[in-house]
Amino acid sequence: MNEESFKKGILDFEDRCLSPYATKNCEARRERETSHPFRGPYSRDRDHILYSGSFRRYIGKTQVIYFAASFDEQLSNRSIHTLQVSQIARTIGKALKLNLDLIEAIALGHDLGHAPFGHDGEEILQEICQKKNIGIFFHNIHSLRIVDKLADACKGMNLTFQARDGILSHDGEINEKYLKPDRDKAEADLINYCQKKSQGDQAHIVPATLEGCVVRMSDAISYVGQDFEDAIRIGILKKEELPEGVKKDLGESNTDIVNSLVTDIIINSYNRDEITYSSDIAEKVFELKRFNTERIYKSSRLKGKKTKLRTAFKFLFENFLIALNRGEEESLIFKEWIFNRGKNKGVDYVNNNLPEQVVVDYIASMTDRYFNNTYIKYKKREGVGQHA
Repeated sequence: MNEESFKKGILDFEDRCLSPYATKNCEARRERETSHPFRGPYSRDRDHILYSGSFRRYIGKTQVIYFAASFDEQLSNRSIHTLQVSQIARTIGKALKLNLDLIEAIALGHDLGHAPFGHDGEEILQEICQKKNIGIFFHNIHSLRIVDKLADACKGMNLTFQARDGILSHDGEINEKYLKPDRDKAEADLINYCQKKSQGDQAHIVPATLEGCVVRMSDAISYVGQDFEDAIRIGILKKEELPEGVKKDLGESNTDIVNSLVTDIIINSYNRDEITYSSDIAEKVFELKRFNTERIYKSSRLKGKKTKLRTAFKFLFENFLIALNRGEEESLIFKEWIFNRGKNKGVDYVNNNLPEQVVVDYIASMTDRYFNNTYIKYKKREGVGQHA
């Protein structure tokens, strides 16, 4: 089979098998147009993400309960969460006859920009960025920065607009009953959103594709039940504390909750240009999210570690910033970060970014263990050595 025959076969398959609301391969657009004889544009996006360093570091980044991850390896990390989002989204996408390659690319790339130590790490970086007046840190915006500007020695991954949009747009309102794609979105809309959000202004974004909408819903499906089970594992909650209405309509285990939500979305979204829950199920999802927020994310056991973590973040940030401004090339920020950022040992990267942004890029890239080990190493120089 030659390349033209292969492409024709793909087009025929999409015409016959995909929903009229699905994103077709022929609609893909990217900044630097390239082609591959036997791989479609979104499968190439997926593969580029899958083989990236940022994807490999998922496994070392905690999802929520970071203080227990070192002694309970069954707790969720970014890698597990991302693969579960991909599986859930593919299940929904297959039933709705959507583009599975695009779904997988968005799902695998959606959390590339997450800081170490879960949402607490993100919030601490936000505080630092605001204090330094360099714009607020948000993991979805940083995910786009990685695929556009930091990956592949600062050449970027050259992903399609559709994949990049899905990655940026995966983070939405806490309670969403339905999502309808904004099919008129353009590159200017992504830029405008990033600028407004980083400046602290109100900014709402909806995916440009139905596939992006599926991933955004699947992200929430993946964590609402899993976070509850993780909290049970380490003793923050007991299983019987789950609200009765949630038990009745969604189930008592993560498996049951995921199955209930996936089934409801498929039934209510089939052959429609939107992804939606039924009203009753949506209310139970919102109730479970409220429960998790109050009983897990605001838990004193979880937040009790944040003060110590904040101290470690600020300590490393200031140390790296001083080393960068002084040009101390023996510092880790040079040896393990800047020198890997493109030509001339990262000179262009440093010259084109504020020093504070370079430090944020480095810290956000770290796994929990790398962060801890680095903190210990730097504190020992002061004769203090302690864990973050």
